[in-house]
Formats: sequence, structure tokens, C-alpha cells
Amino acid sequence: MMRSLYSGVSGLRVHQTKMDVIGNNIANVNTVGFKSSSVNFSDIFYQTTQSATGPNEDTGAAGRNAMQIGLGANVASITAAITQTGGAQRTDNPFDVMISGDSFFVVNSGGTNYFTKAGSFKVDAAGTLTTASGATVMGWQVDPDDETKTLAAAVSPLKIMAPENLYSAPEATTEVYVSGNIDSKDTQVAFGASGKTVNVSFYDNMGYSYTADFNVMQINATTTNQYTVSLKDIKDADGKSIFVQENADGTFSAKATTVGIDASALTVAVDNVTGEVTLTGTWPTLAFDGTTGKFTSVGDPATTPESISLNISGGNFQPLNIDFSTITMYSTSGSSALEYTKGSLAGIGAGKQVGNMTGVSIDTSGKIYGKYDNGDSILLGQIAVASFANPAGLESVGNSMFAQTQNSGEFDGIGQDVSLGGGSFTTGVLEMSNVDLSAQFTDMITTQRGFQANSRIITTSDTLLEELVNLKR
Repeated sequence: MMRSLYSGVSGLRVHQTKMDVIGNNIANVNTVGFKSSSVNFSDIFYQTTQSATGPNEDTGAAGRNAMQIGLGANVASITAAITQTGGAQRTDNPFDVMISGDSFFVVNSGGTNYFTKAGSFKVDAAGTLTTASGATVMGWQVDPDDETKTLAAAVSPLKIMAPENLYSAPEATTEVYVSGNIDSKDTQVAFGASGKTVNVSFYDNMGYSYTADFNVMQINATTTNQYTVSLKDIKDADGKSIFVQENADGTFSAKATTVGIDASALTVAVDNVTGEVTLTGTWPTLAFDGTTGKFTSVGDPATTPESISLNISGGNFQPLNIDFSTITMYSTSGSSALEYTKGSLAGIGAGKQVGNMTGVSIDTSGKIYGKYDNGDSILLGQIAVASFANPAGLESVGNSMFAQTQNSGEFDGIGQDVSLGGGSFTTGVLEMSNVDLSAQFTDMITTQRGFQANSRIITTSDTLLEELVNLKR
């Protein structure tokens, strides 16, 4: 009689446990990266009132099955659906990342590595990538021997917006090319006229901008296919000549800055009153084929016939190679047009000013790039992921994080590239909870009915006990 009471109690207990799990699932229906759980029951040890016997040929007795009375139900397992991917929610936040695949983000809290599917990240005051709960996101750092790659070593915090990453280093301009056309009938380039001015801008090693003013003019009154290329001045970003210094008494004098074109040094003279600069020296000759109008050479035809070299000392300058090979001398209604472009014809050596970080992006492999206002895109690190032989064996520790267990497999401390297992990252998207409300409500109904049925066992058994007690009356 009493066994049915305890069977009913065990039934109430396991159904209450299942209702607790269902309640937790529904409570986290909108929790980022949450994985729903399910409960499985098993029956408990049976009391055998009679063991099974086999048939006896000697006595002619038939075999009999065992007679057993069960003692209720027990919770066999509570399993999280970790490998079931939740829905995608678009956020357009560049720090929100969703994993496609069975791998996990590696995060560190209190010195211990944990694992999560919740990719809602932010940057703290130290520039470190962290989760919403304050755990640091772990990954790989940039390879010191190759700044375009990351080094797959032990995972470490991704300090993507550390002070050293907020700026992009400047580079000096080493290559410039001048393009356009010179019309020999243009009176501006005739000998004795004002000449055609070409302003060539460039950067020094510190990222400061300067402009060299060149003048193109016919070499003499009779030769129409050769032109001198003379330097008039070099000015900084404020329009001040790099050759002039203003004295305390208001006069001007020359700085200790020397300049040369190719192997020829120029002489610098500064007017004490006006500060006007005069540069004299041997100027390179820009020559064209008189019959076709095509470029022939500039400067010394025996060394570098396509370009001249501007060499400045007394500052943070690099030799500046100026290419004239694309200029033509065709008829254009008596007008000439010349312009410069930083960098060589192959697009290298343009230089750049110092860059300020304007944004951060994460690609599909987890590589994090800093974007800078000088056009640079610099690799800052890579988000590493962890994979387990039995993801369902991970233990939930709260804050959408899991810890490894003896039955999940071990994390090697290094992790792997997300694409190694065929996965990828999607930015601006979060993985939502994988709770299926329709399934949860259905489970809730069956659980409620199971609880009610077990409660009826207890009340009915109590009624039987009451009748037994009343037998003495």
C-alpha cells in the first residue's frame, strides 16, 4: 500500500524538475546565445516479489515470468541542445558576431577560460574586446614577423583599441609621377615667359605635408621640343618656405637646409627684407621627339631617363623620385596641362600622413582590422574559437558561458580558425535563443497532466489507507 504513495511522490518530484527546466527555457527565450534543455525520465529499481523460472521437463511445470513492482520514476538526464543553432537577429553593430558552426567563442573571466555562443561584444576603457558580462574575448595576436598574419599561439585578450592601435604610422613619399601635355605653341611655356607651374605635394617621415613648386619652360627661343624643369620653392602645410627663417628683428635669413636635383646641388638665396627664395643651379632638361611629340627623356639620359630625384637634407625627408615619362607634347589649341600624382605608375611609394582610427571591422574568419583616415587598414588580431568532441558535455556556468568537463573534451589553450571546421563569422548579427516556444508549451501541458496524475495516486492511496484504518470500527 505504501509503495504507491512513494511512487506518486517520485512522480511529482521528476515532473516538478521538468517544469523547472521548462520555466528556465521560457524565461530565456530572448537571451542571446541561450541553449534550451530537455529532461528525460527513467524508472527506478524494481522490487521482485517472485523471480523468473524456466520450464521443468521432469515435473511438467511451465516457466513463469518474474513478478516485479516498480518504485517510481527518476530524472535520467537534463540535456542542453548546444549544437542546435538559434535564430539570427540583425543588429548592425560591428561588434556583434554570430558563429556559423559548432564552435564556441573563447572568453576569460577571473583567469579561467570559458566558452560561449553569445557574440554580443563591446570595447572597455582599456581597449579590450569584452562580453556584455565583462569577460575578455580571447584570440590570436598579430605575427611580429608578418603584420598581415596572426600567430596561432596560446589565446590572449584582444586589445584591439589599445593606445598603440589608435594611430597608423606615417610614411614618407618616395615616388611621384607628373602627367599631362605640353603644347609647344602655348605662350605660357615659351622661353622668357612665366612658364607652366607644377605643384608636387609629398610627405616626410613624420607625415608632414610639403609642396615643391616646379616651373616648366622652353630651354631657349629656338628649340621647341626641350624644356627646363626648375625648382622655385618648397613650402610646408602652412605655406612657409623650408629654406627661410624669420629673425627676431623682423629680417629673414636662410636655414641650414640644402637641396639638389639628381647629382646637382642647388644654391639657396633668401632676400633679407622680403624673405623671397631664389634657387639656382643646373636644371634638368625635359625632352620630346620633335616629330611625334612623345616623351624622350628628362635629366640625365644616361642614368634615369624617365625621372629626376629631388634630394632634401636638414629634415625628415626621403629622396623623392619624380617620373615625367607619361607627359606628351601634342597640339591642344595652345594650352598646356600638367598634374602630379603621389606614388609611382605601379601605385607604390605614395606615402601617407599619420592616421587616426575611424572604425573597426571583423571579417568572416574573425580577423579584426582597424580603419584609419589615411586609408590604412591594419590587422589588429583574430578571434579564435574552440571545438569539442562532445559539446553537450559542457557545463553551463551562467552569463551564457560554458565550462569544459571531463565528458566534453579539453580545450588545448590555442583554439583554431573558425573556417577550419567549415564555419564562419557574421558581423552585425547575433545568435538568439534556440528555445522553441511551441515545443515548450506542449511539454508544459504533458508535464502538468503528469503531475496531476501522480497527485491522484497519492490521494487515492490515502483513501485506501483511510478505509484500512476504518476496518476496526
